[in-house]
Parts: sequence; C-alpha cells; structure tokens
Amino acid sequence: MDHILSERRHLINVAYRLLGSLADAEDVVQETYARWYAQPAGKRDAVASPGAWLTTVASRICLDLLGSARVRRERYVGEWIPEPVPDQGPVDPADRVTLDESVSMAFLVMLESMTPAERVAFILHDVFRYGFADVAEIVGRTPAACRQLASSARRRVRSVGEPPTPTRERAAVVREFKQAWQARDIAALIAVLDPAVTATGDGGGLVTAVLRPVVGSAEVARVFADLAGRATGLTLLERTVNGQPGLVAQQDGVTVTVIAFDIVGGRIRDIWAVRNPEKLRPWTV
Repeated sequence: MDHILSERRHLINVAYRLLGSLADAEDVVQETYARWYAQPAGKRDAVASPGAWLTTVASRICLDLLGSARVRRERYVGEWIPEPVPDQGPVDPADRVTLDESVSMAFLVMLESMTPAERVAFILHDVFRYGFADVAEIVGRTPAACRQLASSARRRVRSVGEPPTPTRERAAVVREFKQAWQARDIAALIAVLDPAVTATGDGGGLVTAVLRPVVGSAEVARVFADLAGRATGLTLLERTVNGQPGLVAQQDGVTVTVIAFDIVGGRIRDIWAVRNPEKLRPWTV
C-alpha cells in the first residue's frame, strides 16, 4: 500500500507539466488511483511495476484531457494562462510540484503551442527520461513516431529558447518593476521592460482582467501605472512563482493576483498575471 501511495508526488509532477493545471493534475491522480483499486486484488498483484502502470494510466488520462482542453479553452473568457504554483506552504509533500525550469511559466506557455501527442512525448522523454518504447505504449504510436514527436517539440523549444537568466538577476529586475509600479513611475517601468514586452491577464470571466494581451513597453507601463492608481489597499509581495522570482498581490491578506515574468537580457519580455480565483487556490491556504 505505502509503495503505491508513494508514487503520488511523481504522478502530480507528471500531470501538472502535461496539463498546466494543478487542480486538473490532482483530479487525474485521483482517477488513476481509483482505476488501480478498482482492479481485482489478483490483477493488481500481477502488475510487475505498479509505478509504471500508474504513470501510464495517468499520462493516458492527461492525453485525453489535452484533446478536450482545446475545445474548453475556446469558450474560456479572455486569455488562458497555466495555473501558477507556489514554492512552499501548508501543502502535503506528496502533492507538491517539484520546481525546476520545466515548470517555469515561460516553459508551460510554450508547451501550449504543441499538439497533445507532442507534449506528452516531449515531457515524458525529455523531462522524465522515459524511453520511447514506454512513451509509445502511452501515446498509442510507434517508438519511431514518438521520437519524431519529441524532436518536433524540441525544435519548438529551441526556437524560443534563450540562455537562462540567473535567479539573482531575475529577482533584481522583478524588484525594480515592483518599485516602479508602486511609484506609478512610467519612465522607470519602461526602463525595465523589453520594447516588445507582452502582458497577459487571466481572470477567467470571474474577475476583471484585460481580455487581450497588451504589447509594447509604453502600453504595458501605462496599464500597470493605471492599475496602481485604481487599486487601493493592495500589498505587493516578492514570491517564487513556478520556481522563478515573481510577485503576489494581496487585498486584505487575500491573494488576488499572482504575476510571473520571463526576463531576457535584463529586461522583462513577458508578464503573466493570473487573477482567476479558481487558479489561486494553492496561494490562499
């Protein structure tokens, strides 16, 4: 029993990277365990590697969900951003997502451009080091086809890849942005933003958010300066968001926005502001 339940954290990590949603990942893992225990005891005992069985089932469920997610997101109000995860908090260790470059917001957003099969093949092989024979069993294609899927996904990654910015430098840039935002200093905001910066908000139709991405340093700076002028009693905290320096905005002690950044060459290239309260559940416990 213990060795079966000990797989939970691994399954959460796989499912979150495949789906970009911690809530969906938790549902997938719950369904995976339900299917495991629905088997007769004799059939469970005959499984040579329960961990591999659980990963295969969870990945197949994720693959099905990825196909339907595209339809659901067409009906989503505004822009859809992957669900941000904190670095700590009163969460069961078995439910924590291991934070590394493969869960950075920039990486997860890039994964959204892949087909479901590409995403599964790439994550399982390149991130979790599963062999293509195992990936083929999950995806339902030949090992050679899965190799091609992962290769295609890898090209997408390289096409947008930049040398990683050291964490200390990222934190300094985020702090500059925070100070300029609080001061409503448009010139200082522009100085820390890439000229072609894109700011994307996700309210999910439940709270106010910009429905379309805002592009350009001057435009983004004006939007944030305007927000600072209208938001009263807002507290900005420097926090780790998906393993990278980010910001959390709180109103009366309640997290109302989580902001992730992509920083290249000392300037902010992308801003993702998640305001959908359903995606902020891990930040409010």
